[in-house]
Amino acid sequence: MRPPTHILVVNGVKVRQPVFVVAAPHSGAGLLGRALKRSPGFHLTMGRGPVARVVYAFARRPSIARSGGAPTVIRDVLAEAWQVVPGACTECTATCREAGGVIGAGPCVGTANITRFGDASPDLLYSSPVLLQAFTDARIIQIIRDGRDVVTDMLDDPASMTWFKPHMLSEDAEFPNPFLGVKSAEHRDRWNAMAPAGKCALRWRSAVRLSATLRREVPKEQLLTLRYEEMLDSPAETSKAVSEFLETRVSTIALYGTAAPKPGRWRKALAPADAELVEKVAREELTRLGYL
Repeated sequence: MRPPTHILVVNGVKVRQPVFVVAAPHSGAGLLGRALKRSPGFHLTMGRGPVARVVYAFARRPSIARSGGAPTVIRDVLAEAWQVVPGACTECTATCREAGGVIGAGPCVGTANITRFGDASPDLLYSSPVLLQAFTDARIIQIIRDGRDVVTDMLDDPASMTWFKPHMLSEDAEFPNPFLGVKSAEHRDRWNAMAPAGKCALRWRSAVRLSATLRREVPKEQLLTLRYEEMLDSPAETSKAVSEFLETRVSTIALYGTAAPKPGRWRKALAPADAELVEKVAREELTRLGYL
């Protein structure tokens, strides 16, 4: 039996069926988030600092996410992020501000226009069970991308690579560690010695395994799975699928003409040894998803 729905009101608007876009790093959460943010009635945030801190705490220490107070924590931090107040957009990431067309202090949306709330911070994937407890009517859209392309972009992103320093698996780290993709403390030394491409592959592998679990456990009316490659190749079809899933109109224009990396970039940008390592680490998942 599901717990009763908690009534949350933000800016005088009841939060109903909030939308969360989740994915492995560099898998297109920002691309879809941009489209949702530019759709009528949506107030969607991406990467707000307080939200990120809670998400990373849950991801790195799953025991916190399993605690009884976790749903309240994530509900409260998202409610704060969705508040439309003077200067609120100054706390947003550059990606979020660009998507909202923010000039100066913002805000990116008027309170009178809001009918739907959401967040497209990709690492919310690790908090999906908590989100579904906090918002029992939530709608989750997860995006899958070729792990080799994901690793290619992660290697070029200093922010992604900061997670792979040795202290990230300190003596007090919890295992299994889904955020870094490490199963047990016995693998700590092996992980520390692994090449960066291998660490990135482990993170992607763990993320798509979590996505597979969501597909098994979350009702179809609450979960939509998209392919990054199809989003770029068929933006109109993607917009239609998302619009039908959310029962609202989603902007198609925002999916066209983006500077998003094209599928298959790894073939030229990823060193052969790194490509071989990624395929070795994540062969099962790459095969299951049709990338190998």
